[in-house]
Amino acid sequence: MALGLVLAGAALAQPAAAKTLIYCSEGSPENFNPQINTTGTSFDASRPVYNRLVEFERGTTTVVPGLAESWEISPDGLVYTFKLRQGVKWHAQGGFTPTRDFNADDVLFSFNRQWKEDSPFHKVSGGAYDYFNDMGMPDLIKSIEKVDDHTVRITLNKPEAPMLADLGMDFATIQSAEYGDFLLKAGTPEQIDQVPVGTGPFVFVDYQKDAVIRYKRFDAYWGGPAPIENLVFAITPDASVRYAKLKAGECHVMPYPAPADLEALGKEEGITLLSQEGLNIGYLAFNTTKAPFDDRRVRQALNMAIDKESIIKAVYQGAGKAATNPIPPTIWSYNTAVQDYAYDPEKAKALLAEAGHPNGFETDLWAMPVQRPYNPNAQRIAELIQADLAKIGVTAKIVTYEWGEYRKRAQDGEHQMAQLGWTGDNGDPDNFLHTLLGCDAARPGGSNIAKWCFKPFDDLVVKAKTISDQAERTRLYEQAQAIFKEEAPWFTIAHSVVFEPVRNEVKNYKISPFGVHEFYGVDLAE
Repeated sequence: MALGLVLAGAALAQPAAAKTLIYCSEGSPENFNPQINTTGTSFDASRPVYNRLVEFERGTTTVVPGLAESWEISPDGLVYTFKLRQGVKWHAQGGFTPTRDFNADDVLFSFNRQWKEDSPFHKVSGGAYDYFNDMGMPDLIKSIEKVDDHTVRITLNKPEAPMLADLGMDFATIQSAEYGDFLLKAGTPEQIDQVPVGTGPFVFVDYQKDAVIRYKRFDAYWGGPAPIENLVFAITPDASVRYAKLKAGECHVMPYPAPADLEALGKEEGITLLSQEGLNIGYLAFNTTKAPFDDRRVRQALNMAIDKESIIKAVYQGAGKAATNPIPPTIWSYNTAVQDYAYDPEKAKALLAEAGHPNGFETDLWAMPVQRPYNPNAQRIAELIQADLAKIGVTAKIVTYEWGEYRKRAQDGEHQMAQLGWTGDNGDPDNFLHTLLGCDAARPGGSNIAKWCFKPFDDLVVKAKTISDQAERTRLYEQAQAIFKEEAPWFTIAHSVVFEPVRNEVKNYKISPFGVHEFYGVDLAE
């Protein structure tokens, strides 16, 4: 493992003919199939390999053609007809050599795997399709049909305003049906998620867990060959070590710098500190299915007991702003009229007493083990929250797990209180309000880790999905945000500013509004 990183560093320190871009990533992926995970770390590792029917223009929220070169939507918003690109090549991998180009069979294979229990791949790698299920796709989709080799028709049971943008999200990645058949015959179907085959700009080469991921340029890529020939993810969990590597020239791009390092990074010779307001939210979720958090008064009391401004100053250090709503202010429909809970420990104590807890209570308090774009130090935030809650008689025990385990357990609802957060996937409020707080996502394993299913809220966000008029959708979402704040299933913490330091020889790198890191189109100066 160490050898892989030494070699990666040597490739940067001693320029060779091949252009090699090294990205100091923050963690190890769960797998290489974004259909079956929800973390940005895993999305980043899959992105070089795959495409979707539609894509987002790099650095923007604009939907552009992907594997579909064009599409038509019926006037009633129920039928989407996609004309697929022809001549799109698949990667070869190991003993697999594709015998045909991308076609409609691959689209049906990729969606049916998530949708149809009779798909031979439905239960492979655990068979949990959190995005697909949390977004209500099983009930939304009526049919997916192959019209011919280069035409696919998706019919919905009801209109879905964000549907096109949804199809640009990572869960809608297209896999090779032929590769699936090859692996079934070999008796190794799970390899489809560990040794990926896609149509993307880079071919997966190898992965050494907790050390390095390597990719090479796919010269037959339908969008044209990437400017760089090799892409290396040097897995480096510690932010200070990532900084040291960037400074020493051992990597070109790093995510999630420590807030305390931002000032120095901004002055570092040979490094450009890129920044952009994040499309994100960091929060503490109360598990509303467990006492005492099934009582709204308790949730409101804890909102009053935590000194949010102190958290912003101590942890975000100028790289974040206090969050009031569950969507960031950079997204349309943000309700500026909603007021946050004021920090008021005495009022919090009185409300707890009214709820039957005059002496407080004991609870857990989960803290993520990794940095995320929306939360630079969950452990430190947990310590600050723990101290604030002690002042009102609430004893909180800080709990953490390995990142993949943490996410799984939180989605299963094992916690009482847990920190988590979200970076938007498609620029639509639905991607926050329904995906994180709707009843569809409150199921065991779902992304609504507050397990909060509140019909007046859910009715609004579900109705908003069916309406194409943005002004009317805005009105509904504004009402939903007001209900959210009153019911308090979360303590909203912060929206962060995203900072990404890159070496000056890196050209055309752009921060993604969705928090992913993309390297197609990026170049290195000679």
